[in-house]
Amino acid sequence: MNVEIWSDIACPWCYVGKRRFEAALAGFDHRDEVIPTWRSFELDPGAPREREQDNATHLAEKYGMSRQKAEAMHRTMTEAAASEGLDFRFDLVRGGNTFGAHRLLHLAAVHRLQDAMKERLMRAYLTEGELIGDTQVLQRLAVEVGLPDDEVREVMLTERYAEEVREDERTATTLGISAVPFFVVDRTVAAAGAQPPELLREMLQRAWEARPAIPVVATGATCGPDGC
Repeated sequence: MNVEIWSDIACPWCYVGKRRFEAALAGFDHRDEVIPTWRSFELDPGAPREREQDNATHLAEKYGMSRQKAEAMHRTMTEAAASEGLDFRFDLVRGGNTFGAHRLLHLAAVHRLQDAMKERLMRAYLTEGELIGDTQVLQRLAVEVGLPDDEVREVMLTERYAEEVREDERTATTLGISAVPFFVVDRTVAAAGAQPPELLREMLQRAWEARPAIPVVATGATCGPDGC
């Protein structure tokens, strides 16, 4: 069963959603048959390598609110993150472009390290204050999780996986996804937002029960647990 998760590294609720999905999956009876895939979604495709203003100022300007309200939103997200064991440090966050990070996630998928790469990028951005739009930072983080240094450098020096990122984003548009995180199971059942684990587990169960049965076209001699 395939679970596609559209999200952005620069999305606090996506990190909370990741933890809640992990909790849902841990309690799902068929978890060993679930294949999660992280899909690309940029909240701000036109972002520079690094924004000049701090995160609260950017949030206030982007949504036309006061700085005080932006800081209150940060406190709410920090509390939600803490309940999931995450330490958000908005005082350290350095906003910037996430396109390169998404390309690395596609490289990580080839090496079956996509989840580890996603985790490392989110922790670096939301907890450690790393500049996620910086090429050298991305290279260091990718090598930390086990990606080959030569392949990482190639991705950072070229446009490799750029089309894969754009394809993820085009698919998101086709599916009507305009906010993240967004979970899609087998392209049949979906959940929007950082939902509680029990709701995400219900989504998994509904998708599992909706799977089509394999048609049996012929029956011959067989062996079972009780003999042949």
